[in-house]
Amino acid sequence: MEELHLQLVQVMAGWPEYDFEHIYIDNASTDGTVPILRRLATVDKRVKVILNARNFGHIRSPYHGILQARGDAVVLTAADLQDPPQVVNEFIRKWEEGYKIVIGIKSKSKETWIFYVLRSIYYKILGLLSEVPLIEQFTGFGLYDRQVIEILRKIDDPYPYFRGLIADIGFDAARVEFIQPARKRGITKNNFYTLFDMAMLGFTNNTKIPLRLASMFGFFIAAISFAVGLFYLIYKIVNWDSFVLGLAPLVAGIFFLGGVQLLFLGIVGEYVGAIYTQTLHRPLVIEKERINFDSQDR
Repeated sequence: MEELHLQLVQVMAGWPEYDFEHIYIDNASTDGTVPILRRLATVDKRVKVILNARNFGHIRSPYHGILQARGDAVVLTAADLQDPPQVVNEFIRKWEEGYKIVIGIKSKSKETWIFYVLRSIYYKILGLLSEVPLIEQFTGFGLYDRQVIEILRKIDDPYPYFRGLIADIGFDAARVEFIQPARKRGITKNNFYTLFDMAMLGFTNNTKIPLRLASMFGFFIAAISFAVGLFYLIYKIVNWDSFVLGLAPLVAGIFFLGGVQLLFLGIVGEYVGAIYTQTLHRPLVIEKERINFDSQDR
């Protein structure tokens, strides 16, 4: 955290014409991050800290953080230094050219190659199915004009897919490519569940095609099953004494249809769950404490 802050301060020192603030939002961490944030906030009043009451996840918490900014532009970055702070210089230059959105695109990554490949495949599939052209290898790292932030405030989504929202807004976005370095500090909190949650959120928020595929595939399977059943019936009538079907095709068919039903039931469940989350309309996070915020900043 201290290294990230130091690098960001050095970057912004090259832009003396701009006032700036640092907003750090902590998801109830237990690794000593909070004392570091308190110390930084004591030394530099431009450092503002939000401490969450509990861990609200990597989807809701960063989104809440950027909505607390009051500047003319907001830069969103992770704290693990995999989003290189030096790239912010290019973000600002593009913003000065008039772009409302400037996004960082991972051209290469020094993370484990299998994750990079899997993410690339996921982006390809989601891009083909999405109703809105999505941005490949975009994690949220970027600069967003105040006008964009005001639009996000009006959307008021309790479980937002930030990458999809940025694409859906429709402003021309400048793209800045960078090589993602390896993680320097700590161990990622992402696991199979959190990554799967993010992947399914991308599908449910950007496309209804999986639901349509479920209907189409169900009709297709039903038609094939009817045709096969009719064929076996006729074949049995013609060869009544010699033809024995056996249990193997029946058992295989039952397991196949059962698997298909569970798959598409799960897809429907994801969409129902997304609707349920929206209807609850819970806040993005519950804050436990704010540091260096004025009363009007709430």
